[in-house]
Amino acid sequence: MPLPKTFRILGWSLVALIGAAATGVAALARGEPVNALWLVVASVCVFAIAYRFHSAWLVAKVLTVDETRATPAMRQEDGKDYVRTHRWVVFGHHFAAIAGPGPLVGPVLAAQFGYLPGLLWILIGATLGGAVHDSIILFCSTRRGGKSLGQMIRDEIGPFAGGLALISIVSIMVILLAVLALVVVKALAESPWGLFTIAMTMPIALLMGLALRHWCPGRVGAVSVAGLIALLASVAAGPHLPDIQLGGHSLAEWLTLKKTTLAWWVMGYGLLASVLPVWLLLAPRDYLSTFMKIGAVALLGVAIVILAPPLHMPAVTQFIDGSGPVFAGPVFPFCFITIACAAVSGFHSLIASGTTPKMITRESDIRVIGYGAMVTEMLVGVLALIAACSMQPGEYFAINVAGPSEQAVVDRVTALGYPVTLDQMNALAADVGEKTMVSRTGGAPTFAVGMAHLFSGVVGSKAALALWYHFAIMFEALFILTTIDAGTRVGRFLVQDLFGAVWKPLGNTGSAAGGALASIVFVAAWGWFLYQGVIDPLGGINSLWPIFGVANQLLAVLALSLGTTVLLKMGKRRYVWVTLAPLAWLVAVTFTAGLMKIFSADPRLGFLSAAKDFSAKLEAARVAGSATQAELARFSHLVFNNHVNAFVTGSFLVLVLCVVGVSVRQWIGLLKGTLPIAMREEPYAPVADFAGARLDARDPT
Repeated sequence: MPLPKTFRILGWSLVALIGAAATGVAALARGEPVNALWLVVASVCVFAIAYRFHSAWLVAKVLTVDETRATPAMRQEDGKDYVRTHRWVVFGHHFAAIAGPGPLVGPVLAAQFGYLPGLLWILIGATLGGAVHDSIILFCSTRRGGKSLGQMIRDEIGPFAGGLALISIVSIMVILLAVLALVVVKALAESPWGLFTIAMTMPIALLMGLALRHWCPGRVGAVSVAGLIALLASVAAGPHLPDIQLGGHSLAEWLTLKKTTLAWWVMGYGLLASVLPVWLLLAPRDYLSTFMKIGAVALLGVAIVILAPPLHMPAVTQFIDGSGPVFAGPVFPFCFITIACAAVSGFHSLIASGTTPKMITRESDIRVIGYGAMVTEMLVGVLALIAACSMQPGEYFAINVAGPSEQAVVDRVTALGYPVTLDQMNALAADVGEKTMVSRTGGAPTFAVGMAHLFSGVVGSKAALALWYHFAIMFEALFILTTIDAGTRVGRFLVQDLFGAVWKPLGNTGSAAGGALASIVFVAAWGWFLYQGVIDPLGGINSLWPIFGVANQLLAVLALSLGTTVLLKMGKRRYVWVTLAPLAWLVAVTFTAGLMKIFSADPRLGFLSAAKDFSAKLEAARVAGSATQAELARFSHLVFNNHVNAFVTGSFLVLVLCVVGVSVRQWIGLLKGTLPIAMREEPYAPVADFAGARLDARDPT
């Protein structure tokens, strides 16, 4: 029986007051360390209010979803890409696909500014930007037969804008997936336990897919429990790999792979996930991974609640001016491109217009899948921020700062005002079972250390620190790899769109030959950047992550431009601010960051100035004649990388600017009434016209 309206109003008012008070304490407290529970309470209250009220208003008033309207999974079911799927399986796939390194790595890196800038951006950006962005693109694609973002821009904005958008999206996707794959390679290289667990998710997923499709269709609960038990058994078996002998070597030795070898395996997996039917590998593996993801994140939240750790990182550090040792750049705009997936991420639009709309069974599920998955990811980002900021700042910076030697790094960090010693870092490395924790850049090791300390603190055993650390590394790799497989499949569709402009049969997504060719071309493209990152002298992340941030948010600019156009064509002028506000913010952020990355005179920040600096060092080394061939090759490689980075970033900015310009021109025409309103939605077809159309969470049969 529902509560009376008065009690509901009082209850939600109380939630709002508690959330405001918690946010106020986190924002205004100075001097004494702030307890992490204030951040948790603020985030949970924002999550509850946003989902209860904002999402309901968005889908009912702005998007006007129709429960009776047939979805592409019903209209075009083919058993391969278009497959009616249980809403929670779709939620699992969608969340697993969108929750890449952003909510884990981004907040950790942005912690150099203090906890407050990242916290405010995550809470505001995710609800008013990211959730709107994800929901409206999923709605648009569902209404248009599951079309990709590029196809929808071409249909709704125009062929010229669509062509530019498609080239932009494919190019940006190449960089995004290369960076995601690089993080996975860095996490799993020389780590047999993590690699074994990740590898085992594939045969488990295949068996789950076959079971749901052929052996026991509809029994989602039973198959899920069996898959989860198998996954946990794989995790538990990891520490025993050295005891398993195979061909004269232990299984641990077989699974201890170099970065270059592992890079080839990751490319192979991406290709396989792209060409196999979605029900066989992609959907069940992502659904299975979601159990591990949400389970581990929930445990992390419980650990924070139990321990109530203080945040040793201040609310705002002196590095907001751009002098930060982790990465160069001021808090505006670089906090807002460093934290992407936990706030606003353009990559989400590719999943929301790629695999997910081809599986969704009811338009009403857009709320739980599009909006719900985004605000869930918001909570993940806050927990990652807490894990980083609960560490001693000296240890945090020593892990994330690169330097010529370990002693040089700890000396530099201490000089910045965050005392740390080499003995302290050696003890930390011994505790987590690593040889060193100094200069372990990239964000993933920092999150793993913070997560391991929290988990081991709950059980009260420092001896478990190494176990939890390696579990966290495996957890991060699992988080990211599921984004690679879905992203590669979406990239295949986009490449086929490009091929279709040359020869129409290649654009047919139902063609096995066309799909295989597009998959090979796309994997080869992001695989090249991945391999360059693996052999990069600076570790790859330093070179590719800034481009990743800019490119990701530029994708969101394209998606929100489409969303604005669709709202105007739907006659929703009074609601057009819903997409225009985050669009304007992202344009300011991304173009400022992109131009600074290209043209800044600071070699730590600007690609061109860095290339000039390395060129000077290369020439000086040649003149002196004292450098080895390896050192000369290193400088040459860095010069080449920075020139490539500058060209790629500049190309992205120009392409997206052209699409936005064409969009603005069309908006003016629509508002003035000088352009005809031509909607490209599929005609209405009722759910009742399709056999077996009752596949949803309420009636899984």
